[in-house]
Amino acid sequence: MFRYEIPVRYAECDSQGVVFNAHYLAYCDHAMDELLRAAVGDDSDFELMVKAANLTWHSALSYRDVAVLECAVTRWGTTSMDVTFTGSVGTEPRFDAVLTYVAVTRGEANTAPRVIPDEVRAGFDRAQG
Repeated sequence: MFRYEIPVRYAECDSQGVVFNAHYLAYCDHAMDELLRAAVGDDSDFELMVKAANLTWHSALSYRDVAVLECAVTRWGTTSMDVTFTGSVGTEPRFDAVLTYVAVTRGEANTAPRVIPDEVRAGFDRAQG
């Protein structure tokens, strides 16, 4: 399981004093970027795009909370993968999400799916512990 901490900033909160709903997915995307960097490094041409996202909210994140996101690949396809995220503060769960990512080739005007190489899969296994 890959673990990443994100502090909640004031600008991410709405008038109710809690994190605006769109930021939960942004937090997942940020954690996924860090997982991807840990898995394949900064110089890789391996790219992912979000195909689908499903988020379940349990309790609000608030200003100055430190959201702990744990994520792991929970399904491998030929060109796609599901990554499951759990967000918490301390021992209190705040949200869960599953994002489906599709591997694409960088720089193409009309991106097309590409096969996920075995070395990328192995990199994710190493990065997740």
